[in-house]
Amino acid sequence: MTAFACAIQSLAVAFLLLALPSLGHAQAKRPLRVEDLYRVRAVRDAQLSPEGEWVAYVVTQLDSVRDRSNSDIYMSSWDGSRTIQLTHTTDGESSPRWSPDGKFLAFVASRGETRNGGQLWLLDRAGGEAFKLTDHKGGVGSYVWSPDSKRIVFVSQDPEPEAGKDTTAKTARPIVIDRYAFKRDVEGFLGERRSHLWVFDVDTKKEEQITSGAFDDANPSWSPDGTMLAFTSERAPDPDRDNNSDVFVVEARQGGTPRQLTRWAGPDGGRPAWSPDGKLLAYLQGSEAILSAYSLDKLAVVPVDGGAARVLTAATDRPMSDVEWAPDGKSIYALVSDDRAQHVVRVNVADGAVQRLIEGRRVVSELSVAHGRMAVVAGTTTQPNEVQALENGALRPLSHQNDAFVAEVQFATTEDFSAKGKDGTVVNGLLAKPVGYQSGTRAPALLRIHGGPNGQDQHSFSFERELFAANGYAVIAANYRGSSGRGQDYQKAIFADWGNKEVQDLLAAVDQVVASGVADPDRLGIGGWSYGGILTDYTIATTTRFKAATSGAGSALQTTMYGTDQYIYQYEKELGEPWKNPKLWEKLSYPFWHADRIKTPTLFLGGEKDFNVPVQGGEQMYMALRSQGIDSQMIVYPGQFHGIVTPSYQKDRLVRYLAWYDRYLKPKM
Repeated sequence: MTAFACAIQSLAVAFLLLALPSLGHAQAKRPLRVEDLYRVRAVRDAQLSPEGEWVAYVVTQLDSVRDRSNSDIYMSSWDGSRTIQLTHTTDGESSPRWSPDGKFLAFVASRGETRNGGQLWLLDRAGGEAFKLTDHKGGVGSYVWSPDSKRIVFVSQDPEPEAGKDTTAKTARPIVIDRYAFKRDVEGFLGERRSHLWVFDVDTKKEEQITSGAFDDANPSWSPDGTMLAFTSERAPDPDRDNNSDVFVVEARQGGTPRQLTRWAGPDGGRPAWSPDGKLLAYLQGSEAILSAYSLDKLAVVPVDGGAARVLTAATDRPMSDVEWAPDGKSIYALVSDDRAQHVVRVNVADGAVQRLIEGRRVVSELSVAHGRMAVVAGTTTQPNEVQALENGALRPLSHQNDAFVAEVQFATTEDFSAKGKDGTVVNGLLAKPVGYQSGTRAPALLRIHGGPNGQDQHSFSFERELFAANGYAVIAANYRGSSGRGQDYQKAIFADWGNKEVQDLLAAVDQVVASGVADPDRLGIGGWSYGGILTDYTIATTTRFKAATSGAGSALQTTMYGTDQYIYQYEKELGEPWKNPKLWEKLSYPFWHADRIKTPTLFLGGEKDFNVPVQGGEQMYMALRSQGIDSQMIVYPGQFHGIVTPSYQKDRLVRYLAWYDRYLKPKM
């Protein structure tokens, strides 16, 4: 038995002993608390080992002491009997990938690195500590092992130019902007550095740059024989002005010339997947370029040697993701989003027939295939994501990261519902009833609006939704027009017409829940983040029926977003330039221009460094309400981008939500 196997066996025994249930009477479950935010573990990036005996994955948990999140690599055996934590540092590790020969498990970690960012590390399955493999300037992004396990292709941004750089200067240099799309959330102001493909030799530690140029390359994958790389790239004369990426192939050596395979005048993306015989590439074809905010990805294949691409799921009208070939090359596995759920499907390459491999009201968010087996990451409204084996149409848990938490907490009852708007449109959503809800009673209700708009509220675990339900609120989550999971026409119905059909749909959903007897019409709240915040502004400028609102990372005076956020392509293609189409821009800014109609006390929130929806959008609406004497408050989270990632700020936001809603919807008698 190898040292690696011995370590697994001894740790497994300890794990099983710890996992044994304690004796005594079972305790009653309790409602969710804000502090439980630090207990929930996020499980993602499941990767089956080549022989199919182990699944590696990432577990992330919020650390209240360091006030940051921490990620570690775990692995579980296929039979579910053993779980091993492989990394234990506070620096965070991610992206585990097995070498095809099964000898190594690679991952990305910074581990104290402040100069070059995340690098590749290797764990030898024969035993021993992980060791650093790369020291690439610019750091390592996504990566893939070659079929022979001797090389690794990775994506990295061009390194900072050293010429003219004054390392002793105390004052930062001016930021020079000369790109059409010049800013992006988290990344900040964009310079001329681009992302390209590099190939790293594991034995010699030598690396070669495979692609170059004034464009970004992404999503590399190896051909079965290891001689070619497929990837995606936007290679128009000015890529910033186009929403048109394509699939390319290039020899896996320095000096190779990329060859374009796809010709669709829109986005071709996802990680191209080679068929087992190396003759076809499967990928995701998006909607036409102008629908950048409402794109619906379809599964397509294209011959590697040249020829027309073929869309396999044209008749399905649902978005596909996570493409993996079946071993026989006759079908392709994928995930499909469909009306509040996400499923695993098998798509027949010959005729495009789509077959679901599992049913149920759940969300399968990832899949991994190896050695005739399939592992997925899946969850429900009452079960946070875990790694599970998919066998014969059923799921079998492999990881148990949240078992203790789930066993202790009482969750809400979440149900599907449908409503019909004034124009006859059917709107589908989820209703989470308050924990301990008694039939026949009415509860204060919150309309919580998802962002996107190209997304959906679905049967996955939502800490926020559960927290509101634990505090006595019914939670309404409606998939308004613009949401995914209902087809292309439903998604693009709001094109250049924001805040109209969505508000109709949201109000129809509220009417339905009020009519059902669950929601108290006199105690209604509303809120959301990102496009959910934008729709909150639209809705409270349309009706005064809501007694409290929270608008996070939203905007209302849309003209001021032009040139200050990252959506310049969408604005000019969907709305036109403001000086050419001022009436439309004014129409879409009606929450600001009609702020005098708003009577709803509103809590505005945002990240200080948000380049997605800059915090000024919330500041403007806060000022508009404050100047009129409407109860309002503005919360700015220092150093945060569009997503609030600092744990104490995440907790603070939830506490403020509850306090604001309680103040107006649960008045003290």
